[in-house]
Amino acid sequence: MAGYLDSYGVSDAKREKNVKRWVFGVVGAVLVGLFAYWFLHDFREKRQVSLFLDLLKERKYDDAYRLWGCDPAHPCRDYNMQKFMEDWGPKSPHPDASKAHVRRTRSCDAGIIQILEYAPGDEVALYVDRAQRQIGFSPFTYCVDASGRNTKFWDIFFR
Repeated sequence: MAGYLDSYGVSDAKREKNVKRWVFGVVGAVLVGLFAYWFLHDFREKRQVSLFLDLLKERKYDDAYRLWGCDPAHPCRDYNMQKFMEDWGPKSPHPDASKAHVRRTRSCDAGIIQILEYAPGDEVALYVDRAQRQIGFSPFTYCVDASGRNTKFWDIFFR
């Protein structure tokens, strides 16, 4: 009769151990997924601005102009190559792209806004469209809807 109660509760302990493993595994997978989404959601758009700055540092202005969705042979109607060079070329207000660093990135619904800071108070806001990954100037430093209202509540507090 000594072996009759030896296995009492063993199956319950195994079941409890397996349930804990599954719960921790699922919670861990969800946290890793949220963490990855938070860091990688805007990766391609941030990489586009980084590529743009690298092209400016290398003085490859034609390639940098193409990132705006324009081509030197077929310039954009409202932003031709001459205007681009006035904004980003060697005689522009920001001739040295190596001095630029990203001060803030705001993730909007249709794209991102990256605020480049050249010196304290000297900032340029760039917008990168998610669909086509084209760069352009952002008129706002925060996300807005069609009527011009701020769409992200926290942007009110963190300029």
